[in-house]
Amino acid sequence: MPTINRDGVSIYYEVHGSGPPLLLTHGYSSTSAMWHGQIEALSKHHKLVLWDMRGHGQSDYPDDPAAYSEALTIADMAALLDEIGANNAIIGGLSLGGYMSLAFYRAHPQRVRALLIIDTGPGFKKDDARDAWNKRAFETGERFEREGLAVLKAGSRERSTVTHRDALGLARAARGMLTQRDARVIELLPNIKVPSLVVVGADDAPFLAASDYMAAKIPAAKKVVIPAAGHAVNIDQPQAFIEAVLPVLDALPRDAAQEGLVPS
Repeated sequence: MPTINRDGVSIYYEVHGSGPPLLLTHGYSSTSAMWHGQIEALSKHHKLVLWDMRGHGQSDYPDDPAAYSEALTIADMAALLDEIGANNAIIGGLSLGGYMSLAFYRAHPQRVRALLIIDTGPGFKKDDARDAWNKRAFETGERFEREGLAVLKAGSRERSTVTHRDALGLARAARGMLTQRDARVIELLPNIKVPSLVVVGADDAPFLAASDYMAAKIPAAKKVVIPAAGHAVNIDQPQAFIEAVLPVLDALPRDAAQEGLVPS
């Protein structure tokens, strides 16, 4: 079980296949297992890296609330690329994982070869909308504190089968990682200079407008709406998801400079 040590916090990850690196990040209260149905297809021509964010799955659940933040999540992603010897990678994720992928581009644009943004929102320009989001995030944290991991059983099909060790880690992650503090990510969109694919389930009502917005604001972005799919689009419609994503990945340049590996 490979892990990296991040100042005493163990971060779990998996590597599948070989080729240009592809780092995928799961959504809040999910784990890397959400991608297991795509491993075979995505690892045929790529070095697929899956991981569990801190407070989730097989990673550590630090007691210190300060150990959970957007900045630390971005740093964890960079450390994973360092660990596999990659200068750059295709960076993607679902929901919170997609937001963190956009935030990673903002911090490390030179390390992003392309973006794969799935059932995600880019944050909020207006303070009142951000405050409402953060209020819901804190309420989510409080519910995990009150009810424990039983909260997941009442959630989506994808979340009801996920495995975590400590509900308090998810509570801290809600407060430290799910909350947003500024508009820097949404304001970044017009300045993204890499190929970007926005994917959303047709039934994922809360993220349809956000997906339209990202597709309009990111230069040359492509958008795919997958029918009969909700928030976990890759689980609801796995074949349609792969058929949407693979052609875009396969069309990316494959010269030596784009392979993403650190020169020996």
